[in-house]
Amino acid sequence: MKKIYLDVCKNKTGRSESAGKEKGMVINMKKEETENSEQEVREQAEYTPSIQPDFLREKIKQKPVNKKKLLRRTIITAVMAVVFGIVACLTFLLLEPVINNWLYPEEEAKEVQFPEEAIEEEMKPEDMLTEEAIEEEAEQGPVELEDEQIQELLSKVTFGLEEYESLYEDLSALAKDVSRAIVTVTGVTSDVDWFNNPYESEAIASGLIIANNGRAMLILANMNNIKNAERFIVTFCDQAQVSARVVQKDTSTGFAILSVSLLSIEEETLDIINIATLGSTNSANLTGTPVIALGSPTGTSGSVCYGIVTSSGTTIDQVDAAYKLLSTDIYGSRNATGILVNLKGRVIGIIDNSYNSEDRGNLISAYSVSELKRTITKMSNNQPRAYMGVHGSDVPLEANTELGVPLGAYIKEIEMDSPAMTAGIQSGDVITWIEDTEITNYNELLNVLYNAAPEDTITVTLMRQGIDSFQEMKVVVTLAKSE
Repeated sequence: MKKIYLDVCKNKTGRSESAGKEKGMVINMKKEETENSEQEVREQAEYTPSIQPDFLREKIKQKPVNKKKLLRRTIITAVMAVVFGIVACLTFLLLEPVINNWLYPEEEAKEVQFPEEAIEEEMKPEDMLTEEAIEEEAEQGPVELEDEQIQELLSKVTFGLEEYESLYEDLSALAKDVSRAIVTVTGVTSDVDWFNNPYESEAIASGLIIANNGRAMLILANMNNIKNAERFIVTFCDQAQVSARVVQKDTSTGFAILSVSLLSIEEETLDIINIATLGSTNSANLTGTPVIALGSPTGTSGSVCYGIVTSSGTTIDQVDAAYKLLSTDIYGSRNATGILVNLKGRVIGIIDNSYNSEDRGNLISAYSVSELKRTITKMSNNQPRAYMGVHGSDVPLEANTELGVPLGAYIKEIEMDSPAMTAGIQSGDVITWIEDTEITNYNELLNVLYNAAPEDTITVTLMRQGIDSFQEMKVVVTLAKSE
């Protein structure tokens, strides 16, 4: 019994010890876990990369730059930008006029035409009488006066300072009114000085407003003083300045038509300026006619001179053209430009002193406007002019009656390599027919050329001097384009 009790006690004690051990082990495990947690917290608090293992250390590096690729992309971007800019500019230039015309429609340019030439009759003394005076004279019959009575009547006519002043006031008012159609054309040229510094030089000439074609004001100007200009500025009578462009230029005379867009001219200026009226110089009594020189006859813009026409018999011979030269007693500048107007305010001449002789160097001369109208009309409408290449004149009546020279256009000279020379026309020939049009003088030949166009083929009938008489010939001329 005692032994069994001891064993039982021993077993109990063993189980107690075992349980105690298990309990102790659990406690120890919890204690270790707590210690381990505290150790981890301390380690995390004390963590530094320097003490980490090499296999856990990380370093971020930037990707190396590919310079060739970067340069290629930069060039491509720049090229694409340039291409885009060019495309944008071309698109704007092409579409801008269309869009502008759509938003602000302009009238189509009208064809410029000048009135038909008519001989202006000079006023005779009897035309100055009033109808009442004519009726009174008709009732009383012709009155014969003796010399003493005539002298007595003339002595009663006075012309004092007041009348003299009144006369010039009327002339000044007429000049002021016509001046509204005169402009100053400034030609601007770019250049460099001795030190390669850029600068702009200017030269001026007077111009004349001759037409309004519905889209622009057309201005006739003598370009001899500003022929090398790169751009042009027009100054109107109210000092308003607008850019202008050359429509067409005549190389023979040096005259040109400039165009100023109506859209660029202010309403106030349009209300002030005027369009000139071209007169006629076909009068047989043109010599002695009082005239006013306007523009820059003295070389200064806005200058005014008075005088008379001293002669109108000089002819300016040019290729496919002949102009009458008007000479005056007005003293001016050798480089004068402007116009001559009669007392009716009509333009009868375009000033050009380049044909003056040495003894007339500073006296104002001008192209007769009647012969210029053909050229002005073509240039105003920007129409190409036919070129034949001849210099000619009329056949004098004496040569016709005494020498038997047929009436027609007498050819004095032929331009080298011209259509006339190619066709076989020679100096001394007399052109009598062109197609079905009879030619009795040189002006009729010029009229035919005026109505013709470049590349037209015309049949010319001419008379050529033979051994005993003139022989008829026919040639075919293909006209060219006049420059």
